[in-house]
Amino acid sequence: MAVTQWELNNHRKDQEEQLLQQYQSLGMDLIDSNTVVNIFAKYNDILRDQKMTAQKGVMPPDQGGEKPWKNGVVAFLTFVGFGAAPLLSFVVLKPFTDNELVMFIGACFMSAIALTFLGIAKAKICGKRNYVRSVGFVLLNGAVAASAAYFLGWML
Repeated sequence: MAVTQWELNNHRKDQEEQLLQQYQSLGMDLIDSNTVVNIFAKYNDILRDQKMTAQKGVMPPDQGGEKPWKNGVVAFLTFVGFGAAPLLSFVVLKPFTDNELVMFIGACFMSAIALTFLGIAKAKICGKRNYVRSVGFVLLNGAVAASAAYFLGWML
């Protein structure tokens, strides 16, 4: 962000011209792209953010009231919750059976349930309406990852 700000401070016309060309390459005609760039040029922060997004592919930082520690705690608790789901089957089934196959199938079942909830959450967060497709993709991804981990552990 500092580099883009420096570029705007020291080479403003060149940067505006590059942004103009970027908008034209996206299909905007010359008059409209000139109008947009001239409006953005009045507001330094907006112009900088547009430069970062259009040319560098970097989204400007979110200025919302979100606290990083809160996001970190939620991510940690989610990781622990979903990661512990397969282990719960061993804890719950241990008093009832010593059969490892039954406990393994229970762990697979609990993993599938956790991945299903994760797929539903993914669909809701991303605003997708097709829950079945989202759940299917997450289940497939989880199955491939779990299979790779299982066979790698078995080979070692």
